[in-house]
Amino acid sequence: MNCLQSLPRSSALPQSFKNHPRKPSCYVNTLNLVNATDRSQRLTMTAVSGSTSSTDMDGAKVKEEKSEIYSHDMTQAMGAVLTYRHELGMNYNFIRSDLIVGSCLQTPGDVDKLRSVGVKTIFCLQQDSDLEYFGVDISAIREYANTCDDIEHLRAEIRDFDAFDLRMRLPAVVSKLHKAINRNGGVTYVHCTAGLGRAPAAALAYMFWVQGYKLSEAQRLILSKRPSFPKLDAIKSATADILTGLQKKLVTLTWSGENCSTVEISGLDIGWGQRIPLKFDEEQGLWIVRRELPEGCYEYKYVVDGEWICNKHELVTPPNKDGHVNNYVQIISDSPNTIEAGVRRRLTGDDPDLTKNDRLVIRQFLEAFPDEE
Repeated sequence: MNCLQSLPRSSALPQSFKNHPRKPSCYVNTLNLVNATDRSQRLTMTAVSGSTSSTDMDGAKVKEEKSEIYSHDMTQAMGAVLTYRHELGMNYNFIRSDLIVGSCLQTPGDVDKLRSVGVKTIFCLQQDSDLEYFGVDISAIREYANTCDDIEHLRAEIRDFDAFDLRMRLPAVVSKLHKAINRNGGVTYVHCTAGLGRAPAAALAYMFWVQGYKLSEAQRLILSKRPSFPKLDAIKSATADILTGLQKKLVTLTWSGENCSTVEISGLDIGWGQRIPLKFDEEQGLWIVRRELPEGCYEYKYVVDGEWICNKHELVTPPNKDGHVNNYVQIISDSPNTIEAGVRRRLTGDDPDLTKNDRLVIRQFLEAFPDEE
C-alpha cells in the first residue's frame, strides 16, 4: 500500500528536515563508486603490487596515487571528466567578488592565504572520511582559524558523490551559509575536497535561493569561472522540497528467487557505496524491501549473492556511455492536480525560476531553520 505524507509548508519547518538522514544517491548511472576507506585500500594494493612498497614511496608519489584514484572515482560518479591534484595544493576561483569556490585547505597556512584575499568565512563541506583520505588535519586548521579575529571556519557536511544526500542536506547547509554571510560579510570561501561537485552546488543553491539569480544564469556564471559539475537535479528537488514539503511514498521492491542466499539493493537513497538487505518472505517466495522515498527519480541495482544484476521485471535505464544499465523508480505525487504538484513540476523542469513570493518563503525558511551544532 502506498502512503503519501504531506508536510507543512514554508513558515513551519518540515519535520523531515529535522534530524534528516545523511544518506545517499540517485541521479548516478555507475556502479564503480567507493568510499574513502576503499580508496585507501586500493592505494595500498597498488603500492604492494608495484615495484616498490608503500613504505618506500615518497610523500609526493603517495599524494599523486591518491589524486589519481580520487579523480577516477569522481569522473565515474559525476558523469563528467574531472581531475583533482591534491599534491598541487589549494586552488580556487572567484565566482563573484564576494564568493569563492575552491578545493580543501591542506594546512593552517592556507587560512592566511584566504585572509589575504578578504575571506571572512571558510565554509567546509567535507566529511571526516574525506579529510582522512588525504591526511588533512582539520583540527589544526580550525584551531589556527580560531586564533584569528577576522575569519570564521564552519563545517556543514555533505556526502561526496551523492546527489540524494546533497538534496537532503542543502536546506540546512545553505541556511548555515546564509547566516554566516550575514554575520561576517566580506568574501566567503565555499569548499569541498576538489571544489568540483558539492561546493559549486552549495554556491549555486545560495545564488538561486538568496541572491536572486535564475538557476541557469547562476550555473553559467559558475561554469564560466570554474569548470565543475554541480548536480542541478538535486538543487531543483531541494528547492521544491522547501516550497511544497518533503512528500514521501512507500515503495516495495522485490526479487524472485529461492536459490540464492542473500539479496541486497544498492543505489536508491543510500548511494552505490552501501547496500540494503532484502528479507525473504517464504509465503510469497520473494525477497522484499520496503522504502519510503521522497518524490524524484532513483536508480538502483540488485546484488544477488554478490553479483550485480538488474531485475528484468522492473524499469531499466538506457545504457550509459560505459554500457551500464540500472533499474530505476520514479516517485510522483498521487495528487498531480494540486497546487503543490504544479509547483514541483515547475521547479524541477528544464529552466526553473523563482517568483518573488518563492524567494520570500525560502528566505524565511532558511532564517528559521534550526542551527546545527
